[in-house]
Amino acid sequence: MDSINSFFLLSGFLIALSILASRLSSFFGLPLLVIFLVLGMLAGEEGVLGIKFDDYSLAFVISHLALAMILLDGGLRTRLKTFRVAFKPALSLASFGVVVTAGIVGLFAAWIFDLTLIQGLLVGAIVGSTDAAAVFALLSGRGMNLNERVAATLEIESGTNDPMAIFLTLTLIELMMGEIGGVGETLLFLITQFGLGIGIGLGGGWLSAKLLRWLDLAPGLYSLLALALGFCVFGMTGALGGSGFLAIYLAGLMIGNQPGRHLNFILPVHDGLAWLSQIGLFLVLGLLVNPSEVLEYGVSAMLVALVLTFIARPLAVLIIIKPFFKFRWREIGFICWVGLRGAVPIVLAIFPVIGGVENSVLYFNVAFAVVLLSLVIQGGTIPLMARWMKVEVPLGVTPHRRGALGVLPENDYEMFVYTVENDALEDAPIRLLRFPSGALISALFREHSMLHPKGSTRLKLGDVICIIGRSKDLPALNRLFNGDATLKRERAFFGIFTLDGDALMGDVAQAYGLTLSSGEQDMTLGEFISLRVGGHPVVGDDVDWHGIHWVVSEMEGNKVTRVGLKPY
Repeated sequence: MDSINSFFLLSGFLIALSILASRLSSFFGLPLLVIFLVLGMLAGEEGVLGIKFDDYSLAFVISHLALAMILLDGGLRTRLKTFRVAFKPALSLASFGVVVTAGIVGLFAAWIFDLTLIQGLLVGAIVGSTDAAAVFALLSGRGMNLNERVAATLEIESGTNDPMAIFLTLTLIELMMGEIGGVGETLLFLITQFGLGIGIGLGGGWLSAKLLRWLDLAPGLYSLLALALGFCVFGMTGALGGSGFLAIYLAGLMIGNQPGRHLNFILPVHDGLAWLSQIGLFLVLGLLVNPSEVLEYGVSAMLVALVLTFIARPLAVLIIIKPFFKFRWREIGFICWVGLRGAVPIVLAIFPVIGGVENSVLYFNVAFAVVLLSLVIQGGTIPLMARWMKVEVPLGVTPHRRGALGVLPENDYEMFVYTVENDALEDAPIRLLRFPSGALISALFREHSMLHPKGSTRLKLGDVICIIGRSKDLPALNRLFNGDATLKRERAFFGIFTLDGDALMGDVAQAYGLTLSSGEQDMTLGEFISLRVGGHPVVGDDVDWHGIHWVVSEMEGNKVTRVGLKPY
């Protein structure tokens, strides 16, 4: 068989096998990325298929392409409103946190591998940053609904910490090769990485978003244009000396937060492209490694991974986050645990190989072992840790399916599809439902037949209802269709009773026999809870006061709109 047909056969087989093997993830509790890596190793030179692949330069190019696609998709799905609670702590972890982590791991690596201090620090720099591919995939794909403060911190950190890791890695390599510039030149490189990455990313993303919103294209072309513009931002930033990874993440952020019908065509396609990039990236990295070489450094690499997981990452989070930002201890604990390593450390470990640095084999194989252990140990226990640390928020009823109608250029109407699961709606006539004023039922399906709903039509459990409305109608619709199981989970978490966030504290204190200090009488309940939380509250924040848990149950922007009450 000629080479081109062999390439298509093997690549198609591996990608299909990776997708089918993803079903094993839930069965064995393994993260998907581990399965992709293992499949790559099994297909490699020492595996079942015996494919010899040792082209580090090609792997470097493929890795950059895949990471750029993953970061673009991550930016598209990050909401700007999350920056209100997570921007400062996430950016601190993405910069100073990487330095602290790299320093601690580097000192240990120098000792355990008998390296010089600079060589040890290079190991620390390579594995010092969290990985966007791992964080985005594991947090979004494990059925968890983390509170906004924790989820946003982890996602923004992983999307913005590559410049510091690249800066440390390249600086240490240049120092080892004797090609390091002066202090001013080194600082200029760091500033350029962040400065150009932020500037071009935000500027290019804003222009791209305006262009995508203005153009009238065939639906399939919007996603391709968004990808092309993102790659342009990535390439231009890198060519000028900035961080292309940071730039393309911010470009995706700007595009994803510009409302318009283009997003309805971009997001579904980019979801598939991001998955293809993750599969291809980890398959290639798995092909690149030889398990026998990894095992040579197995015990020492495992110790490095343990120091990284249980000492370096927690210390970095404690030093950077706890003294300066309002995080609960359980949130700190979860952020410490989810310092996931993925493709980025392996890609950074290719730098020494390409540069011909001494001990380059050690750097690559240690990085691979650390990533594998991180994905298995940390990635495999994320749901358990989220429950243990109590950072999950109950996920209420949401539409089974939703999609814009494409009628209006912005603030468009959508079709929301719900299944009747609430016992209270059994045999209830439609005219008595408390629908939002701007929403209406367009169709009703019962036992696979479509009915024409009227005001007198009575609902049955299991009915499928199609509703036309706007996104602002979702909270009311979700409450209406809440099933009993969902209500029990929400009441167990938020409490049986809820109060309006605009209620005056004087009235609340009088109703519940509470004592207020001076100045609190004229505050609203939402303002009072925000003050006690320390500013920037999120759904799930709770305050213990007068023998009652006061739990934030609904937010609008930065304003608390509903508060649940739970007795001790």
